[in-house]
Amino acid sequence: MNIEEYRNFCLALPGVTEGFPFGPETIVFKVMNKMFALTNIETYDFVNLKCDPERAIMLREEYDGISPGWHMNKVHWNSVKTSADVDDELLKELIRHSYELIVESLPKKSKEELKLLS
Repeated sequence: MNIEEYRNFCLALPGVTEGFPFGPETIVFKVMNKMFALTNIETYDFVNLKCDPERAIMLREEYDGISPGWHMNKVHWNSVKTSADVDDELLKELIRHSYELIVESLPKKSKEELKLLS
C-alpha cells in the first residue's frame, strides 16, 4: 500500500479528518477529533496505529514489521513498517481496528454524531 492508498483508505472511514498538528511532514487521521493513525508523508516507512494491548503483543511477536509505537504509548500503539512482512490486507485490518478502538471509546453523544455522518 502506498501513501495515497493509505490516505484514501483512512479518509474513506466514516467521520475521518486529516491534519498536520505535529508539523508539515506528519499526517494525522482522526475520528471525532481523536487520533487513530499517523505517518511521516516524506518517508512513509511506517504508520502508527492504536491497538488492543494484548493483540499488540501478539502482533509484535508474529511480525518483524510490527513494533511498539514510535513516540507513542508503547502499550496502546504499534508502529507498522510499510516495507516489511505486513501485507496490505493486514494493514487495512489494523487501520480499521485502530479506528474502531477510538469509536468504541467515544462518549455517547459523539457516537450519535458519527452515526449521522455515516
